[in-house]
Amino acid sequence: DLALLALDIRDDGTLEFGDPPGPVTVASVLRAQEHGFIVGSCSDRFLSAQRALWERHGVGYRFVAAKHGLSLVRREFHALRYLHVGDRELDKQVAERAGFDFLWPDEAVTEPWLAWVAVR
Repeated sequence: DLALLALDIRDDGTLEFGDPPGPVTVASVLRAQEHGFIVGSCSDRFLSAQRALWERHGVGYRFVAAKHGLSLVRREFHALRYLHVGDRELDKQVAERAGFDFLWPDEAVTEPWLAWVAVR
C-alpha cells in the first residue's frame, strides 16, 4: 500500500465527526481510501468507541488503536509512508517516536497526502 493515514478523533477537533468537529472531512478520508491509503484512527477513546464513530458515519477503516499504539500499527501494516494527524503536542511526540510524519488538523485540510499519489 502507498501510505497509512492515522487520524486522532478524541474530543479534539480533528475529524468533522469529532467533538468539537474538526476540519478533516469524511470526504477527505474517502478520497485517501480511493487512492489506496490505509486509513484508521489512533486516539485516547476506547477502541470500541472509535469503531462506533467510523461505523456511525459510514466510513470503512482498517484499524483503530490507542494513542500510544502507533508503533504497533506501523508493525502491522506495510506502507511507503506513515502519517498521523492530531491536535496536541503529545500526538506529535507519539507520531514522531513511531516513525510517522505528523500534521496538525489545519494543515491536513488541503489533503497534502494526495501529492504522494503523483510521485508513486
